[in-house]
Amino acid sequence: MSNMAQVNLQEFFMKKIQLAKVSFERALDCKHTDFDDLYPYMNEQPQFFWYKRYVAWSELLTVVKLASELGIDWTPEFSQMQADFVRGKVLQGKVLDHWYPEEDNKQEETLSHLEE
Repeated sequence: MSNMAQVNLQEFFMKKIQLAKVSFERALDCKHTDFDDLYPYMNEQPQFFWYKRYVAWSELLTVVKLASELGIDWTPEFSQMQADFVRGKVLQGKVLDHWYPEEDNKQEETLSHLEE
């Protein structure tokens, strides 16, 4: 039996979902991701950030789809609104604007005011 077959699928997919979610959130926040290393010459292009978000979103949807097909509940890693966005599958502006829970947005606004 291969090492992969011995790995608990639930743990494996939850880790992959966590990594895909972090990658998507880093892309949302315009932070460095593995994708930047693949195309370092594209960083100067404005459309690069949209493409980077799309790629990270596609990765997240793919991992969630595979987990769902295996009967693994992926929703504990997400807020209710985030899970609804993932189920909707389409990367719309509202996903970008409302991905983070309201409490996080309020904390960011408070920090912004403190920095001013």
